[in-house]
Amino acid sequence: MSGHSKWATIKRKKAVTDSRRGKMFTQIIKEITIAAKSGGGDLSGNPRLRLAIDKAKSSNMPSDNIKRAIMKGTGELPGVSYEDVMYEGYGPGGVALIIESVTDNKNRTVSEIRHLLERHGGKFGATGSVAWMFHKKGTIRVPRGTLTEDDMLAIVLDAGADDLRVDGDSFEITTSPEAFEAVKKAIEEKKIPVEEAEIHKIPENTVKVEGPEAEKVLKLMEVLEEHDDTQHVYANFDIDEKVLANFNV
Repeated sequence: MSGHSKWATIKRKKAVTDSRRGKMFTQIIKEITIAAKSGGGDLSGNPRLRLAIDKAKSSNMPSDNIKRAIMKGTGELPGVSYEDVMYEGYGPGGVALIIESVTDNKNRTVSEIRHLLERHGGKFGATGSVAWMFHKKGTIRVPRGTLTEDDMLAIVLDAGADDLRVDGDSFEITTSPEAFEAVKKAIEEKKIPVEEAEIHKIPENTVKVEGPEAEKVLKLMEVLEEHDDTQHVYANFDIDEKVLANFNV
């Protein structure tokens, strides 16, 4: 597992009960709104919206909030007009970064992201400068429960998954973006609860970062992820798991 994947796992476990829950709700509402705006409010024809709503439900978001976000996206209710933006850059140690945002003011967001990068030892990159280093992968996480690894592997491979690995008390399944929905459906049909299901950008190669530079990279990740417009931050760092676990996220 890459350093950034370990970081995501540690953050997820710590975020269950902390103040980031409010930030997570805001991210999901924005994602639902822009998904409905770009692809319409019909779940059967809008995989992005369906995925966002699944995430909202797994986070116990009230159904009224979900409905309002959809209606704002489709124009049935007045609301802020959001758009997707993606920024590329570098962190300390030459770590490649992709920052995905949803904003109602691109000029403001690009200025603030640039400032955060420069303030924490990074720099803004041109379009296409690091995107080629990453590829999309689906990730589905389920509790290990009563199923053996072989049983779970049979279910997901038959549905088109690429791989499965054990991560503590969970199974983590990886898929191509094209097979993601089919694998998720196969899991749900077996009445297996899904803890997390997302399509991520995974780095092709990683950069080893140690010592003070590792701390700087993690601090930069933290401030980028806390920005109000940020939806996802992807990076290709490889940092020792003990350093990740001890960092105060």
